[in-house]
Amino acid sequence: MSESKIPEILETFEADILSEWTQELATVNIRRGLIKEAELNEECREFLSLFRLAVGQGNLTNIEAVTWQDMREMLTSISRSRSQKGFSPSETATFVFSFKQPLFNRLRQQLQDPIKLGEEIWLATNLLDKLGLLIVEVYQKAREEVILRQHEELLELSIPVVKLWEGILALPVIGTLDSTRTQILMESLLQKIVETGSEIAIIDITGVPTVDTLTAQHLLKTVTAARLMGADCIISGIRPQIAQTIVYLGIDLTNITTKATLADAFMMALKRMGATIRSSPQ
Repeated sequence: MSESKIPEILETFEADILSEWTQELATVNIRRGLIKEAELNEECREFLSLFRLAVGQGNLTNIEAVTWQDMREMLTSISRSRSQKGFSPSETATFVFSFKQPLFNRLRQQLQDPIKLGEEIWLATNLLDKLGLLIVEVYQKAREEVILRQHEELLELSIPVVKLWEGILALPVIGTLDSTRTQILMESLLQKIVETGSEIAIIDITGVPTVDTLTAQHLLKTVTAARLMGADCIISGIRPQIAQTIVYLGIDLTNITTKATLADAFMMALKRMGATIRSSPQ
């Protein structure tokens, strides 16, 4: 293929292409209420300027090259911004793909040779498709980061550490314990032990549907970590089915105090602290 005419056409007709492109964006499926027109126009100008500079250096195929670094950074910024503002993936990708029409129109006007025109359109199509895929990939990654962050926040909220009494903490566990939740559980519990100087922590597993070997290992790790911080642990919520499962699996909890209910565990913790509860006279 002979030298591309795209850099020359962009250099000569940049203002006209920009005008056509902004008009094109006004007609496609972009929710304009999510972005100001002035901001969108500025993004178009920056994209076209960077695009012209990159292709002007002769690289029209490899967007991973150094010549395309500024463009990649610009599209990354736009994609993340679109993601935060509520744009869909297709609306985000349209920013790049809508540039094809004004560019192709100008190529048709300036190139009379149909073979040369076909080559240039094919070259431009591949290039813009790569940039479009890049902006979608960044968008997807940004959304995944948001979802992961929200998931971690929900996990933290689902494992509250409650101060029941001076020196006594309770950690109610609801749902299945996996490695991620166990790590958050330990961090929350140990942080609270340091903050309150508590000597006893009650881990209540009433809300844990089943206990298998892995769940038991996670509990043992938490108990061990708490002991290293100077706090003893009591595991409550040991229902008959849970007790049978623990025995069947051969899980050794002999060195850990267990109770059937949180109330029983709390009463034992009070005794260890030297506190007593008396019924008020009727």
